[in-house]
Amino acid sequence: MKAGRKRQVLTEKEAVIMNMLWSEGPLFVREMLERYPEPRPHFNTVATTVRILEDKGYVDHEVVGASHRFRAVADRNDFRERSLAEVVRNYFDNSYKNAVSALAEEEKISVDELREIIEIIETRNRKN
Repeated sequence: MKAGRKRQVLTEKEAVIMNMLWSEGPLFVREMLERYPEPRPHFNTVATTVRILEDKGYVDHEVVGASHRFRAVADRNDFRERSLAEVVRNYFDNSYKNAVSALAEEEKISVDELREIIEIIETRNRKN
């Protein structure tokens, strides 16, 4: 991310492209388009979105022949933490407990998964 820039959240289209770059590494726009979920946008839409990400400092490119291959320069974990914090703040009264409770109520998380989370927390607490 460029120095001095305020951190921003990703739009839905930007998130699709960033996830491609984070998981698959450097890609040309045509390769992104091939991997894009249906309904696929127009080539120019993807190219514009990539340029916006580049302007924000999240993506960089290298010139390969007459084309550009783009790569993520922003860290996925920064976005993950910031996005989760924003969701919890905006939709769950800034309470992670409320967020997990909602997942349990909607059956999006199982009892076994909750036990695993508790074990992770207890293990971390024993180490501290």
